Amino acid sequence: MSIINISGLTFGYDSSAQTVFENVSFRLDTTWRTGLVGQNGRGKTTLLKLLCGEYEYTGSITSSVDFLYFPFLVKDSSKNTVDVLYEISPDMEYWQLQKELSLLQADEDALWRPFSSLSPGERTKMLLSALFLHDNGFLLIDEPTNHLDIQSREHVSQYLQRKSGFLLVSHDRAFLDSCIDHVISINRQDIIVRKTNFSGWLQEKESMDQAEIAKNERLQKEMSHLKAAAAKTAAWSFKTEKSKYGSGGDRGYIGHKSAKMMKRSKSIEQRRLKAAEEKAALMKNIDAQEKLTLHPLSYYSETLISLRDISLFYDKKKICSVASLQIKRGDRIAIAGRNGCGKSTLLKLLCGENISFSGDFSCGSGLVISYLSQDIDGLSGLPSEIAAANNIPESYFMTMLRKLGFSREELFRDVSTLSFGQCKKAALARSLCQNAHLYIWDEPLNYIDISSRLQIEELIKESQPTMVFVEHDAFFCGNIATKVLEL
Repeated sequence: MSIINISGLTFGYDSSAQTVFENVSFRLDTTWRTGLVGQNGRGKTTLLKLLCGEYEYTGSITSSVDFLYFPFLVKDSSKNTVDVLYEISPDMEYWQLQKELSLLQADEDALWRPFSSLSPGERTKMLLSALFLHDNGFLLIDEPTNHLDIQSREHVSQYLQRKSGFLLVSHDRAFLDSCIDHVISINRQDIIVRKTNFSGWLQEKESMDQAEIAKNERLQKEMSHLKAAAAKTAAWSFKTEKSKYGSGGDRGYIGHKSAKMMKRSKSIEQRRLKAAEEKAALMKNIDAQEKLTLHPLSYYSETLISLRDISLFYDKKKICSVASLQIKRGDRIAIAGRNGCGKSTLLKLLCGENISFSGDFSCGSGLVISYLSQDIDGLSGLPSEIAAANNIPESYFMTMLRKLGFSREELFRDVSTLSFGQCKKAALARSLCQNAHLYIWDEPLNYIDISSRLQIEELIKESQPTMVFVEHDAFFCGNIATKVLEL
């Protein structure tokens, strides 16, 4: 057992006027299976990189273990996977690697293939197996479930349950619940450590948020009462002075006295209001979320798209088949299946892309589709530029980003310079701002924080758009999908 001690940690990026962490202190036991949670842009990945010593900071981080970051940067992916893994953990025995791969239900044959040829799921399993075999290593696991199908997520979750000691960033609620016993939450102004699983932490947080909201409402009422009382005091002071000296008295004196009383009342009011506002400012850890909006178009026909006996091909090789699929108004269809089975290819066919296929494909005339790709690598530019390029009113797009948790500063930065989560939110906001008959989303929740996932779920339930989507978050699919198509 070892203790990681963080004391007085302060860090900010040169490109930003705001600090990410300000005088933060907490302790972490290396035997804990710890989940690191917080909204996008709060500094989860930044904290992992600070632990790895990649950035300069003030304060101190002390530990007797080596920090290892996942996903590990593979410099030469043309090498066989086994050689890549031995570069990570040169002292491991091959039988140990075999055991880890067995626990992960990974194919040992993949060791003898080039690392570049592996699927995202295979890469995740291979890297985790070697990183956990590194001597004196404490693993910092950043978003391991991105692009993993549900079955692979279960394999990785079961694997992590057997381990004692890691720090995990993930936004998959079911995944977190199954494999952590402590939670570190990054809030607006501090970091809090709790001994609990994710559901326990979320329940506690929601209870605390409700208490903070009630407290804020009381403070708002108090400030309202203070303002009303100050106005009454001023009116009473003037009335008292006027009755004391009568209507024939020295009007100048009365005015002078009333002005003094008014000034005194305002001074008292300002002191009381300042005290109330300082109390309100203590509400630093509540993540209040505004409701999102979506305005889907109504299609004239009940059926939007129809497929029958469809086979999809890649380089003349058949990758999947669909016996029958009809997309009707109000459907929210989840496309399920393992990585590589053709889910993304099917979505691209539905969008009208040039995909090689056989069978009957019928798409309604005039159908307007909003497509959200899983790939955000090409998204760049200022939010105002993205809005203009997509014919979206700038004010509407900016409002959507603010509701999704963008700071005012981030609204004037190139989205490609932001965190993966914020960049994905920009892509998601672009789709939400488009009025369409059909929304086709390919893994929309990759990198998206939990509170925003709940926002999006609530939005879809209320607006009830017609959707076809691929998503591996079991909670999201269970709450949103009206149908499931298994490939």
